[in-house]
Amino acid sequence: MPRATNNVAAHRRHKKFLDAAKGNYGGRSRLYRTARETVQKGLMYSFIDRRKKKRDFRSLWIIRINAAARLNGMSYSQFINGLKKAGVELNRKVLADIAARDGAAFAKLAELARSG
Repeated sequence: MPRATNNVAAHRRHKKFLDAAKGNYGGRSRLYRTARETVQKGLMYSFIDRRKKKRDFRSLWIIRINAAARLNGMSYSQFINGLKKAGVELNRKVLADIAARDGAAFAKLAELARSG
C-alpha cells in the first residue's frame, strides 16, 4: 500500500502563514516556523492593543482636560466634580475636544463647574 501524506493540506496551511508574514525581515517572511511565530505574536499584540488603545485615549483626554482646567485656575478633579454637581453630562472625549479647539467655551464650562 502506498504511503499517504497530507501534502496539499500542509502546503495550504504553511502558505496561509507565509502570506500573512509578508513584509517581515529575513526568515520571518520566508521560513515557516519563524513566520508562524511572528504572525501569532502579531495577532496577540493586535488583540491586546485594541483594548490598550481605549486606555491610552482616555489618559490623553484627561491630560488635555487637566491642562485646560489649570489654565482656568482649577484642577482636573475639581473641574470634573463641579461639572457633575452642575449636572453637565459631557464625556471626557467631548470635553478634551472642546479644551483643544474652543478655549472660550471651555472657560464657560469651568465657570459652571466652579459655581456648581
